[in-house]
Amino acid sequence: MRHLAGRLTALLAVVAAIGLLPRLTRTDPALTILRARYADRPPTPETLDAIRAETGLDGSPLDALADWPARLLRGDLGTSWVSGQPVAPDAISALGVSLTLMGASLAVSLLVAAALATPTLRRGARHRNVTAGAGTTAAVLAALPEFLIAAVLAAVVAVRLDLLPALGWGTPAHAVLPALALGVPAGALLGRLLDDALPAAFAEPWARAASAAGLPGHRTARHALRRTLPGLMPQLGLIVVGLTGGAVAVETLYAIPGLGGTALAAALAQDLPVLQGCVLLLLLLGTAAGLAARLASRTLLGPALDDGALPALVPPAARARRSPAVGAPLLAALFAAVVLAGLLRDPLHIDAAARLAGPSTAHPFGTDSLGRDILARLAHGAARTVLTAVAVSAATLLLGLALGAVRAGALTETANALPAILTGLVVAGIAGPGPWSAAAAVTAVAWAPLAAHTAALYAQERAAPHVAAARALGAGRLHLLRRHVLPGVLPPVARHAALRVPALALALASLGFLGLGAAPPSPEWGRMLSENLPYAERAPWSVLAPATALAVLGALAALTTAAVRGRSPRKTTAPGLG
Repeated sequence: MRHLAGRLTALLAVVAAIGLLPRLTRTDPALTILRARYADRPPTPETLDAIRAETGLDGSPLDALADWPARLLRGDLGTSWVSGQPVAPDAISALGVSLTLMGASLAVSLLVAAALATPTLRRGARHRNVTAGAGTTAAVLAALPEFLIAAVLAAVVAVRLDLLPALGWGTPAHAVLPALALGVPAGALLGRLLDDALPAAFAEPWARAASAAGLPGHRTARHALRRTLPGLMPQLGLIVVGLTGGAVAVETLYAIPGLGGTALAAALAQDLPVLQGCVLLLLLLGTAAGLAARLASRTLLGPALDDGALPALVPPAARARRSPAVGAPLLAALFAAVVLAGLLRDPLHIDAAARLAGPSTAHPFGTDSLGRDILARLAHGAARTVLTAVAVSAATLLLGLALGAVRAGALTETANALPAILTGLVVAGIAGPGPWSAAAAVTAVAWAPLAAHTAALYAQERAAPHVAAARALGAGRLHLLRRHVLPGVLPPVARHAALRVPALALALASLGFLGLGAAPPSPEWGRMLSENLPYAERAPWSVLAPATALAVLGALAALTTAAVRGRSPRKTTAPGLG
């Protein structure tokens, strides 16, 4: 009941904020309604006052704050400013479409995660020296933009091969391509986290004892999988919500009438009642998914959550492989060389005679649709995109650790239910567009997965017997935090934050393309992808360059975290008791 009360309080707070959106945005709602419904009428003060009186916008903010929740209790989500129709039927219909797409995408993501973690499970089942092996592959897949995967699948599978429909919704065949586009990156992220946790489970004493006793390997692998699942269940809940609210670009590309696309269209049209209804449904979905994930995690932990019977996950004692330590500097040096070469070129110079020119001596990576050098734009965009993403990642790591430590589950689920694109539109409406608004919008929601990961690992550490023993011996909170909790929580959460740097870079660039970040023609990787996507079949190099840069960024994140993990001190006994 305590957790339900916290989630209800957070939901009511956000509902109140959404109800005040018409008063918070810089645009005049009455003028928006006038342009949408009565474009031929002049915006005279009398006309605007009549519209405000008709829609209830002439009252005070307190009246609006009291009116909207009262209408919600009657099932009334308001009336669209653009169409003049009730919001509830269309919003609920869009939610049904999004839930169907989410189910198909979740099935794909689970299959991808299982495929990435299977080699590690097999090595553990054979009682071998287990190390995480899917890091780089998973990081590259997770760094691929969903809308780029969707565009490639549509061009190849739907257009060239004519195997599946490219647009629309209504049959199971329409869900295949968007489910693949959404499920592959999400499954790669989940598989990376699972593959990162399995070696620690196989290195615990019970696994070694099971091997010595001759327990079948598949049973050991099954128990190791269950051992790691409690820490991943919150991430699975966040992924479920992300597959619904974060499917904006894919729904738009495939013309799917889902909740994310409906919310984005309403935000761009400044149709705030529709935006309010969509965001409310996303929040309710996030709350339901968070509660389900918490219940599943508590069920898997069982009585160990209270009596300390579950040992803490400790890193394996096996030596780290040398390949990450060697591969990271080489890849970083190659990436730096490409960036330095591009910085010597002008990213804004337009050569109309060389539009969509292929790679050559003059243009090693080719040119875009305006004749601008892709190498130059890629390099100049790297500093802005990557450095901003790293700064946002550091801020989200600090927020995630702090809020995860205080178990802010309700706030975490609420933040995760809001897609970064929609948050960016709201922030831009209040504070105005700009690079700082884009960074603030992404930071406002991107800390949620890290907070959920922190809270789950903290629950596992709290269930460990060595923590109870240290507390019984008189250890203070600072000692417990420094010697017992942080060693088990900070490294995996930091690796998780590094793994999300490419996704943050893409989110920031996508906001910039929508006009909510740096103003064009400044070079940004997301804008390069979106601008050149219509020419992908004729000039694939214009899309491959920024997509490869994002993939390289993901591989660098995986290799660097693997190298740091390999050099960190490893213990096979509980810290502080050996």
